[in-house]
Amino acid sequence: MKPPPRTRAELLSELTRRLEEAGVAAPEAEARALAQAALGEAPEVFFARLGEPVPEKALARLEAWCSRRATGEPLGLILGEVAFFGLSLRVRPGVFLPRPETEGLVALALERLAKKRAPRVLDVGTGSGAIALALKHARPDAQVFASDPSPEALALARENARRLGLRVTLVPGRLTAGLRGLDLVVANPPYLPERYREEAPPELAYEPEEALYAGEEGLDVARPLVREALVALRPGGALLLELDPTNAGLLARELVGLGYRGVCTLPDLAGRPRYLLAHAPAPEAAGELGLA
Repeated sequence: MKPPPRTRAELLSELTRRLEEAGVAAPEAEARALAQAALGEAPEVFFARLGEPVPEKALARLEAWCSRRATGEPLGLILGEVAFFGLSLRVRPGVFLPRPETEGLVALALERLAKKRAPRVLDVGTGSGAIALALKHARPDAQVFASDPSPEALALARENARRLGLRVTLVPGRLTAGLRGLDLVVANPPYLPERYREEAPPELAYEPEEALYAGEEGLDVARPLVREALVALRPGGALLLELDPTNAGLLARELVGLGYRGVCTLPDLAGRPRYLLAHAPAPEAAGELGLA
């Protein structure tokens, strides 16, 4: 006799167990996301129908997705999209996936822009466009630029901007891409020290290496960026970076030596020094440093 079809509740329990056994950090939440996507149901619909059977087609899709996730493939790549700061962004292999920690960077950036009218902002290394689009969505008056040397990344950022109806200026090129007169330069650059390769979680194998690792100290990209930002920023303009907690303090000390003012590290939700804030010197100080 053929066994009765599994209900949504039974399937959810099984998916959660399999993901937990595979070492997924949030197995229940990811099981829900996979099940709802496979069924094409909003959360409220899915939970209202927990006692109903799951169609065979959805079961086959879920089996394949669960196997992929259990081997380490990120949830975002399986579903083709991620939620970021209230936006739904498309993602694809070869372009860095937005992370929850970077939502904290966006929140800090919006705090810095709160008293600025029509600010000029640059998101360096935009990838999928996450930071730039989140800032533009929250501050429609801002002139937002987004740079990236990767044609694939810029194509994805352009696609996300078009889908969301947000206008940002995409700039092919590295770092500040020659821009000037900016009120804010914000970036989540590659910042992992090389030693992290040996202990990297399996999910990182699906990310482009150039978006992750940045030399022995994890600062091979951030160091040239902060020098370019000194020229790109208006006097008093802000530089805001996401970094590894092990190297944020080191770069902060270097920024003081470069002439930045108001340099400080800021904590993430776990209390680790994840973010670095600094300000370009005022006109008289910039002249003394040879930057004016």
